[in-house]
Amino acid sequence: MSAEVAARLGRLVCHYGLPAGAAERLATLLDLVAAEPAAITAVREPADGVDLHVADSLVALDVPGVRAARRIADLGSGGGFPGLALAIALPGAHVALVESAGRKCTFLAAAAVELALANVEVVNGRAEAWEEGLGAHDLVVARALAPLPVLVEYAAPLLAPGGLLVAWKGRLEPAEEADGRAAAAALGMAEPEAMPVEPFAGARARCLYLSSKVSPTPARYPRRPGMARKRPIRASG
Repeated sequence: MSAEVAARLGRLVCHYGLPAGAAERLATLLDLVAAEPAAITAVREPADGVDLHVADSLVALDVPGVRAARRIADLGSGGGFPGLALAIALPGAHVALVESAGRKCTFLAAAAVELALANVEVVNGRAEAWEEGLGAHDLVVARALAPLPVLVEYAAPLLAPGGLLVAWKGRLEPAEEADGRAAAAALGMAEPEAMPVEPFAGARARCLYLSSKVSPTPARYPRRPGMARKRPIRASG
């Protein structure tokens, strides 16, 4: 880890008021990603990962209520962002990393052990099939995973009343935003709102889409795995 990368991580830790040891853990996480032979993510160099992985993950801490979450589910966790970064930042929260690819789950489990994160659980499976997670979470996060209506459908059954979905997105086309609103209305979620963010200098068109659970999810959800993508809820019906 270069001195420059360490310094940039240190600034993030200070900016977000992260707990002792967070900078070292985040540095180790970036090194683990870089060393993983299976190329667990397209961005592997720590110098790039500070911004594109760590800063982009930690920007969720600016969302009201995120720091108070005690049960978090990261859907499609992949290389561990934002889930592992949030587990480092919020040691009092239980963070479930939900990932369907077995090789990625192997990496996530090994990384959690290496980082000594006792608050992390790795779930090898699809969000729609995770019965143990139903109605159990204060916060569901998803980064670069699926269109907004699909994410709303994944998240709604997993959230407790009042729980929050935070979805990392660029600025969406009107059609996807309309479909997201339709999915939210069908699933007991508030209309998704875009929160523009700039997690690092030069970041463009970054938004967090936020939607809270305002009423019970209809009993027919979750649908069987794959249906949310194959037949997404649309504004046109």
